[in-house]
Amino acid sequence: MIDTAANGAWWWRCRPAAPLWVLLPALVLLPLAMLLPAIGHGGGWSLVGRFALAVLRPSLDPLVVSSVLAGLGVTVGMALLGWALSLALGLVLGVLSSRLVWQRCSGREWPAELIRRLLALPRSIHELLWGLLLLQVVGLQPAVAVLAIAIPFGALVARVVSDQLDALPTVSLEALTAAGVGAPAALLTAMGPPLLPQLLSYGGYRLECALRSATLLGVFGLGGLGTELRLTLQSLAFRDLWTGLWLLLAAMLLLEWLVGLLRRRWTMPSRLNLIPQVDARPGDGSVGRSGRELVLAGTLLLPVLALVAWALQVDPRGLLRWQPLPPMPPADWAAVAALPWPSLVGHTLGLTLLAAALAVGLAPLLLLMVRPWPLGQIAVRGVWALGRLWPPPLIALLLLFVLEPGVVTGALALGLHNLGVLGRLLLESAEHRGEGAEQALAGAGSGPRLALLYGRFSALARPYLAYGAYRADVILRESVVVGLVGATGLGSQLLEALSSFAYDELAALMLAYAGLTLLGEDLSDRLRRRMLAG
Repeated sequence: MIDTAANGAWWWRCRPAAPLWVLLPALVLLPLAMLLPAIGHGGGWSLVGRFALAVLRPSLDPLVVSSVLAGLGVTVGMALLGWALSLALGLVLGVLSSRLVWQRCSGREWPAELIRRLLALPRSIHELLWGLLLLQVVGLQPAVAVLAIAIPFGALVARVVSDQLDALPTVSLEALTAAGVGAPAALLTAMGPPLLPQLLSYGGYRLECALRSATLLGVFGLGGLGTELRLTLQSLAFRDLWTGLWLLLAAMLLLEWLVGLLRRRWTMPSRLNLIPQVDARPGDGSVGRSGRELVLAGTLLLPVLALVAWALQVDPRGLLRWQPLPPMPPADWAAVAALPWPSLVGHTLGLTLLAAALAVGLAPLLLLMVRPWPLGQIAVRGVWALGRLWPPPLIALLLLFVLEPGVVTGALALGLHNLGVLGRLLLESAEHRGEGAEQALAGAGSGPRLALLYGRFSALARPYLAYGAYRADVILRESVVVGLVGATGLGSQLLEALSSFAYDELAALMLAYAGLTLLGEDLSDRLRRRMLAG
């Protein structure tokens, strides 16, 4: 007991200061630097050079520009429809899976638990898998991409809504109930206003995710700009490729600006706010004076959605017309059991951890490195913007010009993509934090890097790492998409089973993926709560 206490005291004395915690994941660069020479082949550096030179010389051919604009319109339309449908599904399912709602309306909580468990499966399966499965069943049509986005996103929104509802303070609800107000009316009146800012903030974030997912689905043949990007990359038409990337970047930055503007105008909470605000008082964060603007925005959105659906020829009835499937051979469970499961799971987890450490650790490290140079900061912002808009399979295809396929290449692709997401979030939160502490340290003689590290990152260390834990969970779900480059692991095997119509193997792999994803989700939740608790 004394030894244990002594060891704990030793660790407490020797642990790094809080600001340094955000840099610890960057230590993964050391083993990565030793691994990269072994997997590099160097045969494609000339292609990488041509790709880099084309950055400032995108094709302005009218045919290319019109084709890219048409693809971008399809991608944005699919993202908008999938996002709107996921919000509607998520709101309804979130209320139905809230323990508070069931307890107040029926005196029981078990129906909420049952619905939560049922929603875990669609939430654990990546939208790409939903898209490929729907493609096999109903064929290629615009509604496939919309539904592929809406199913997992709706389950994710439902989880957030139910968690928020169950964690909100119930003082107003108790008062209304004591005054004799019925349960549905009391829940709507007491819980609706404090829930709305959280829902709007998360909904804005999901819209950005929907645009990235729609681009990714296009890479795998479901139409839109993603298909154009993949074809131009595979045909080495880099100038055409950059035409699409620049336009996609402009659309994404416009969307992010609009979401940020609405977040500030409607006083939505910060995205680093990862836990429900249990200490919020009734009325805090309410949309108040912005209520009319919200109603107006919702009223305008409905005809826009209808117009987009008409332009894309999205017909929900097409989802009911299933195409004949190829003859299925008898299930061979012995062959399924003979798959190298330990290796598949190990490679998937290794890929996830490596990509997460790269994304979480590199973002603060790069900000510190370029802090004294304004041009460097602009360059880092540009690289992050490109990283988060470019789907991981296309990053992986570019990396294959100079690296062998495998776990490290797949992890680099996922890490660079998520670095763009995390870097923007860290930068946004650091700017929101204000310059007071940083300027005080700089005035006391600290260098710009130390002032940034101890002035701003100090307060952000815990919420940033907590968000990093959540992002690791997302990366685990995304590891399936780099199966395209033979990154091994469950994702690669799953795509092979899907293409060979091995449905027994496909079912087993999807269950394994779902179990692994839910386990990772639970671990990241525990880690996040522990970090935020201090």
